[in-house]
Amino acid sequence: MRFLALIPARYASSRFPGKPLADIHGKPMIQRVYERSTTLFGTACYVATDDTRIEDTVRTFGGQVIMTSAAHRSGTDRCAEALDTAEKITGHPFDIVVNIQGDEPFIATEQLEQIRRCFDDPATQIATLVKPFAPDENIFNENSPKVVLSATGDALYFSRSAIPFLRGVPRDEWQARHTYYKHIGLYAYRSDILRAVTKLPPSPLEKAESLEQLRWLENGYRIRTAVTTLESHAIDTPEDLQRILALFPSDN
Repeated sequence: MRFLALIPARYASSRFPGKPLADIHGKPMIQRVYERSTTLFGTACYVATDDTRIEDTVRTFGGQVIMTSAAHRSGTDRCAEALDTAEKITGHPFDIVVNIQGDEPFIATEQLEQIRRCFDDPATQIATLVKPFAPDENIFNENSPKVVLSATGDALYFSRSAIPFLRGVPRDEWQARHTYYKHIGLYAYRSDILRAVTKLPPSPLEKAESLEQLRWLENGYRIRTAVTTLESHAIDTPEDLQRILALFPSDN
């Protein structure tokens, strides 16, 4: 199978403008994501952006970049366009597209390998990662989407609410009574599935929860999950950046 790693990156962000170019121990954030991604995917890795400042930065450090439309609603939509361009550049098709978040400069190679292994099963259409909530984490935080799984490891539903609801159990005991999973925003899709889901109109559940993966479930697509024990370290705000720099005082 041919894998294509894509890193969607946009400059405009209401909470952190210019985030992909933020300095992380002497390197821009997008460079750190790119370098970690290429350890597994090699030359089949591109940054997908609509901003010439990001394009120039990627080319300066020797990375590969694909320019895309500024009209995309999500990183998934940007990946679909970049897939078409990458196939024209390379002259061959890709079977699987891995959508790597551009704001996780310390993403673990192990997590990338986990999502790649999901496609050892030919029935896998879309894959993502989940992680059990730690006892001290707040499962009621609406900014941390939860997911419930089937017995075979497929996602049944994603929600900003704590799911499942434990009837008759005090809320402060829920985590002691049940394993709650949070969603780690790393995706991979078979190329034909990626092209299909980006043609779907926004769905009622997606609009209700503001979670695009619900559109895929609502239209009958299956999302396979892999359980990681590693924490993700997404940077959404300048305050997140300072916290991450403290957690990772070197560039390891």
